[in-house]
Amino acid sequence: MIVFRITMHVLPEKQKELVQTFLSMIEPMEKETGCLSYALFCDMADQNRLDLFEEWQTRKDLDQYLRSDMFGVLLGTKSLLSEPHAIHIYTIHQSEGMDAVYTARGK
Repeated sequence: MIVFRITMHVLPEKQKELVQTFLSMIEPMEKETGCLSYALFCDMADQNRLDLFEEWQTRKDLDQYLRSDMFGVLLGTKSLLSEPHAIHIYTIHQSEGMDAVYTARGK
């Protein structure tokens, strides 16, 4: 699995516009090949910091998305930001669930 994270520092007067842009992308993202999830989070300490998290089945699926017009729309939001997008791609080879928590807690 691939996790794609974009951190954005939004100009305060542009936050609503940026959020509306991302909300309009939910349905099309659900149809993207290999997209497992798409979520936007607001930092509780700084309401003008938003993090977009996407999970992708494979790197090939993510790369196809990065070449798409939809991703171009996302990059086009740079005029709404106080600094450039910070983009991080994480490759996950293993994930664990609640059993790992129980093990760590000695239960």
